[in-house]
Amino acid sequence: MPTEPDTHYDPSLGNKFIFVTGGVMSGLGKGITAASTGRLLKNAGFDVTAVKIDPYLNVDAGTMNPYQHGEVYVLEDGGEVDLDLGNYERFLDIDMTSDHNITTGKTYQHVIEKERAGDYLGKTVQIIPHITDDIKRRIREAAEGTDVCIIEVGGTVGDIEGMPYLEALRQFAHEEDEEDILFTHVTLVPYSKNGEQKTKPTQHSVKEVRSIGLQPDVIVGRCEDKLDPETKEKIALFCDIPTEAVFSNPDVEDVYHVPLMVEEEGLDQYVLEHFGLAEEALPEGERANDWREIVTTEKDGAVDIALVGKYDLTDAYMSIHESLKHAGFEVGVDVNVHWVPAGELADGHDDQLESVDGVIVPGGFGMRGTEGKIEAVRYARENDVPFLGLCLGFQMAVIEYARNVLGYADAHSAEMDEETPHPVIDILPEQYEVEDMGGTMRLGGHTTVIEPETLAYEIYGDTSCSERHRHRYEVNPEYFEDFEEEPLTFSGTAGNRMEILELENHPYFLGTQFHPEYTSRPGQPSPPFLGLVEAIADESNESTSAGAEHDADSDTDADTETEVTH
Repeated sequence: MPTEPDTHYDPSLGNKFIFVTGGVMSGLGKGITAASTGRLLKNAGFDVTAVKIDPYLNVDAGTMNPYQHGEVYVLEDGGEVDLDLGNYERFLDIDMTSDHNITTGKTYQHVIEKERAGDYLGKTVQIIPHITDDIKRRIREAAEGTDVCIIEVGGTVGDIEGMPYLEALRQFAHEEDEEDILFTHVTLVPYSKNGEQKTKPTQHSVKEVRSIGLQPDVIVGRCEDKLDPETKEKIALFCDIPTEAVFSNPDVEDVYHVPLMVEEEGLDQYVLEHFGLAEEALPEGERANDWREIVTTEKDGAVDIALVGKYDLTDAYMSIHESLKHAGFEVGVDVNVHWVPAGELADGHDDQLESVDGVIVPGGFGMRGTEGKIEAVRYARENDVPFLGLCLGFQMAVIEYARNVLGYADAHSAEMDEETPHPVIDILPEQYEVEDMGGTMRLGGHTTVIEPETLAYEIYGDTSCSERHRHRYEVNPEYFEDFEEEPLTFSGTAGNRMEILELENHPYFLGTQFHPEYTSRPGQPSPPFLGLVEAIADESNESTSAGAEHDADSDTDADTETEVTH
């Protein structure tokens, strides 16, 4: 088993490995399938971690446009990674590191740096063994100290950029004991026009996998409905696996129900038996059941929240959507998110906000949509609509207040307008000399000190919090005094940095320089999101109670009138 002296890696570390590949098309839900498997294994009492392999040449996801790859998810150590790692953190309830995201750029960069340093002692540096060895090393080190490591290979089998990774997995399986490795292949099972579930795409996909030297142990069929018994038998026959190793992963109303669905299919038990862990697992009656209780909570009503952004793509704001779900689980309401294009609000189309119960202005970069986001803040502030601003949304709230309350009509961010006479938002001092874009922002977990007797203290229940950041600009210290005696309060700080703002005499008005959505979990909702949904629910309950009292009073008056008349 290859090792590298400079990593201090102990090859005896690690235990069981599940490799998840996908075929036919991307976006099938490999990540959710893998995360759901991990959730069930964790419920059974095992320590589970995950690795996401992204075959692109980018070193990380930090410089990608959300339309290319969805949101950039930020880890505690500052790693900017693929959004699937967000799913793993939420499903497994763990904090991962940038070492759990393997990219082609990261791997090649490391190998080339070693070659330049002369570490290969004159050898010809090649894809095999040097790149494949580095991939295997990264997987083993990420698995250190856990019972099971789930490795998802991005893209689809047959993609040219994924070939080194599949070769590395083939070697990995050769080096490990057979009972310690399980290959799961997720594939599409479409319907024909006459309503028949078609297995041919799966057959061709598995044929491609086998041509590389990999044999799936488990096949998960993604279909609108559960796979028919005949469909499972046909897949098993033509793909050379037992029928009981073919599982359904049908469409569900919420991704958090996928663990329940694959559990019903028996996927977790099959995996445990394959690994020889069935006897070590907790008895079924003693396994954690809190996940099911959380995600199947009965809802009593719904709230409508506007997400004012510039990307008409759910994946671009994935963690925000999930955080609102988590808050909805806790409060017991459905949260309906309505995307409102920020560009339209700049033209005064406030009517798009009239029918919602709350407003969120998310993070982002660049000038496009900025004026619309400022307009959304103004609308929420002046109309007592519960509001949450995140990162750029926090900065837009500062600019809106400076313009419309403090009277600095030309106030802006130096990011958007370098010539503004009132740069209430300015670049971080440590960013002055930074030229590279990738991995150079203020990133990862940082502690914020919270003022007592504030809204921030009420929702966090503490005088400090640790949240993840991703920004280059901040509130300009030169303007701190201008905000001191106003209803807008900076209730959270990190040294000389303003981290949380809130507005007095408002149902709920909060902005955070950090991204609280990255630490939200089912059963552990992010405090700012929970506070927002609770504030909306409380307002709704008060309105309902007031209406009921009014109706009761009207009934009493009517009865009295009737008695007098008679």
